[in-house]
Formats: sequence, C-alpha cells, structure tokens
Amino acid sequence: MKVILLQDVKGLGKKGDTAKVSDGHARNLLIPKGMVKEATDANIRELEKNQVAEAARIAGAHQAAVDLSNKIALLRVTIETKGGEGGRLFGSITGKDIADGLMAQHKIEIDKRKIVLDNSIKQAGEHTVDVKLYPEVTAKLRVLVEVK
Repeated sequence: MKVILLQDVKGLGKKGDTAKVSDGHARNLLIPKGMVKEATDANIRELEKNQVAEAARIAGAHQAAVDLSNKIALLRVTIETKGGEGGRLFGSITGKDIADGLMAQHKIEIDKRKIVLDNSIKQAGEHTVDVKLYPEVTAKLRVLVEVK
C-alpha cells in the first residue's frame, strides 16, 4: 500500500514523503496512530497544495526577515547605565537590555534570545552585536553604551 507520512516515521521517511508499506502494517499500526494516510489521488493533491503553501509561507517569512535586517542595520540603540572611571560599567549589558532599548527607541520587538553577544558588554562606547532573525539572516546592530 502506498501511504503519505503525516509525521517523521523511523525507517520510512520524513513528514510529507510517500512510502510503500505492507497493507497490514499500514492498517493495523500506522493509520490508527495517525502517522500516515493512504496515498489516494485526492490526498496527493492536498499534500502538493500544502507543500506549495508552506514554501510560500517560508519565502514570505524569509523576505520579512531580510527587510527587518536591512532596517536594523541602519539603527543605533543607546543605553545609559552606571559606571566607574575609564568607562568601565558596574555590571554588564545583556541581550534583554538591548532588546528593551530597541523596543523603547525604535518600536521594534526582538526576542532577547535572538541577540547574540560573543562577550558581555562591560565597557562604555559603541559596540556591534548580531541579531539572528531567521536561519541564515543576521543583522548587525550598533549599540552605544553611555555612562551616567
């Protein structure tokens, strides 16, 4: 029997693939557990339609991330914090501080986990941080740290 996988099945393939399995295996295990459905003409057309819609959704999300990346590259976030002599900070600037500053100053909401800090910012001045917006789409954000 030819079936369409509704989820990843070890030994058969990944979600959306078609596979040939024995009738008993399909009817007794795979179909009752909702892991597959029979590969009829209607089900195959529905699968193809869903794959086209998913590809369009992914392309749209990727383009939105590229547009946001271009916008973020032009911005600068200013963060004021307490510090000592020589521009040394009392503590450090975190991804949350940068995300909050981006929201307050430019009305752009970014999850703090998407801000990549190689080393924590402990010195006043201008720093460049990466903002991972989408797989293979990373923006460079300039962060200006000023001591009060």
